[in-house]
Amino acid sequence: MNAARRHELFARLRAANPTPATELEYASPFQLLIAVILSAQATDKSVNLATRRLFADAPDVHAMLALGDEALAGYINRIGLYRGKARNVIATCRLLIERYQGQIPATREALEALPGVGRKTANVVLNTAFGEATIAVDTHIFRVANRTELAPGKTPLAVELKLLEAVPGEFMHGAHHWLILHGRYVCKARKPDCWRCPIADLCEYKPKTPPP
Repeated sequence: MNAARRHELFARLRAANPTPATELEYASPFQLLIAVILSAQATDKSVNLATRRLFADAPDVHAMLALGDEALAGYINRIGLYRGKARNVIATCRLLIERYQGQIPATREALEALPGVGRKTANVVLNTAFGEATIAVDTHIFRVANRTELAPGKTPLAVELKLLEAVPGEFMHGAHHWLILHGRYVCKARKPDCWRCPIADLCEYKPKTPPP
């Protein structure tokens, strides 16, 4: 996809959604970090259902640590892999207090050193909490980038690096959310809604789906 088409693609996504945002519910960088850790292999909807009660009872790092593994597991037991996630969250809270006075570090290296935090989670926090021009490649972004040929690649990291080169600067901060939401609601995995897609004519995906 050439530069002109890439610019038009993001211009249309921005026109449809001028202020894109994560669908995870949070009230602080700490809550965002915890929500993203919990969202691995889970839907945002299921995470929000759990964190509404969790964050009401444990809104900050000290209150979360005080819960301990077992009590935390009780709040998140409808989320996949909840026991491992509970252990990671408690261990992360402990490190945040010991190393960062309870604050969320704003560097990739420090974030990725926290239990349960990989590159994708770190990118979400850097982009959403700290306004950095990063892109966290999940299954939705991976699919959209390859289907459209915006930034084709065989691995999430390859797609991420290509996107960082391909996305025009003015769209970089919102690109992460635009692509995720487009993949979640329009360019869906099993059957994309090409018939209502605002960028269908720019997309290289050949078997376009007709209206139902």
